[in-house]
Amino acid sequence: MTNLNFRPLWRYEDAWWEGVITTLELTALAVLGGLALGLLGARALRSGHPVATRITRGYVEVIRNTPALIQIFLIFFVLPGLGLRLPPFPAAAIALSIYFGAYMTEIFRSGLDSIPKSQIEAGACLGLSRWQLFRHVVLPPALRNIYPSMTSQFVLLMLGTSLASQVSVDELFHAAGFIDSRTYRSFEVYALACAIYLGMAIFFRLAFAGIGKLAFRWPEGR
Repeated sequence: MTNLNFRPLWRYEDAWWEGVITTLELTALAVLGGLALGLLGARALRSGHPVATRITRGYVEVIRNTPALIQIFLIFFVLPGLGLRLPPFPAAAIALSIYFGAYMTEIFRSGLDSIPKSQIEAGACLGLSRWQLFRHVVLPPALRNIYPSMTSQFVLLMLGTSLASQVSVDELFHAAGFIDSRTYRSFEVYALACAIYLGMAIFFRLAFAGIGKLAFRWPEGR
């Protein structure tokens, strides 16, 4: 440990920044895709349609109980055999979207189920339309109930983008591996990569905490 030297790492500053940017881009795309899938999945689970419910349940169980890395490999390595070849970044983004969507399906479902039926019936008695009921009666408390789970899952997804390095996506962990192969300073490289991941995670947790305090300031019902 007396021979630690981080100085050679700064020659690759551009690679570090590109890795961080790619990580954030991959996270953003996966979040957008996952939120869309989660909303569709929660809608299907609450529709009461037996076929839609079974398909959605199967999707959630399979994705949540298999490694995300295998899901990335299936899309990147198996789909070309079926005639669909995707570059590394889109393949990873799609796989992580599917992965994130399975968790968001359950999070959205639990949020909607947390709203008492009596609260919805009270809104209906006031003459609110279905959209007004959803917009003013269901959505605000449901979002507050699931907000901590959503933000925690976001941070976990961001950290999980490191798996995309296994299909040569130039995200942060892949950049660290490249820099390690050039500098042979493994401890310093991965210590710095760990510090960057930690810094991003703490930043987003603090940012989400601040947003939550501003967005959900009304008192909870008793």
